[in-house]
Amino acid sequence: MDWSIAVCVAAALLVTGLSAQHQATGLDLLGYPLLVAGGLALAAGRRAPVPVLIVTGLCAVGYQAAGFDVPAVAYLFAVYAAMRAGHRVVTVVASVAMLAALPLAALASGLHDTGAALAQARGALELAWLIAAGSAGEALRQAERRAEEAERTREEVARRRADEERLHIARELHDSLTHHISIIKVQAEVAVHVARKRGEQVPEALLAIREAGREAARELRATLEALRDDGENPACGLDHVPELVRRARTTGLDTTLTIEGDRQDVPAAVSRTAYRIVQESLTNVARHASATTAKVQIGYRPGALVVTVDDDGKATPGTMPVPGVGLLGMRERVTALGGRLRAEPRSEGGFTVHAELPLDRTP
Repeated sequence: MDWSIAVCVAAALLVTGLSAQHQATGLDLLGYPLLVAGGLALAAGRRAPVPVLIVTGLCAVGYQAAGFDVPAVAYLFAVYAAMRAGHRVVTVVASVAMLAALPLAALASGLHDTGAALAQARGALELAWLIAAGSAGEALRQAERRAEEAERTREEVARRRADEERLHIARELHDSLTHHISIIKVQAEVAVHVARKRGEQVPEALLAIREAGREAARELRATLEALRDDGENPACGLDHVPELVRRARTTGLDTTLTIEGDRQDVPAAVSRTAYRIVQESLTNVARHASATTAKVQIGYRPGALVVTVDDDGKATPGTMPVPGVGLLGMRERVTALGGRLRAEPRSEGGFTVHAELPLDRTP
């Protein structure tokens, strides 16, 4: 578009210069290139508005001095672009200099006498057109600035409403579910304790209720923490993975951590997801895998973060486990970041969780 405008303006200036009568001077051959150059310079108006303003102004003065009675249309376009870019002071100073230079250029070319030259200069670059071009550029700049401010304000309002809604949901969950789940959990714990104290066999259903209550309490607590996270307190990320590994060792699981590649700046969303993958994987190993060892690997690759958790549990090739809430949650987190997750039994036995998280597609 910039080049189209520049070519059209250059063509219009050249046609006007060729069709209009002009004073024969020794600078005739210089006038035509100046007409074309003044128009073509507009192609760089967005990238370098001030240099284009100066070039078009000099070209206008030059072809006026060469005897070409052609309006400085290119300079008006340059004034508009410079004002839109916010260079108000430079534009005003350059325009004042142009208003003084054009009459002198007309006189130097010998086009007219003093009075006619002044009138011709005003016709070439009327003050009203100059003000109109500058005003149009400034008006558009202000409109764009207001639009950006309005967009930023909308984003802030939407973010604030989302935070308020998240806290409201957290409060509702806390008030409605926490109390009842706690009662179920406590009652199940008491029933199991009393049965064992009396020497009675604890029913499997009661043990399942107790375990489900514990799991529900943990999941609810994690959900409430996520909902209440307002960004002021940093969430767990890659820096907290060593603590996860240390805690896993305290449960009797021989856990190792290996970090490969050069440490890179990782987006917060990727860091949190990597932490959750390791956390959920180690939790599943401790609960369901009957494993003795677990290996956690964090790999920094060009454009991606790779997280792998392997164990030597009872999973065997060809037997895919029914995905639970933990695996589904991991897959949702990875998919939301545009990554890939593979969770399956290993050929040598045990289970593997392998996630590839891109570093350049995070929201």
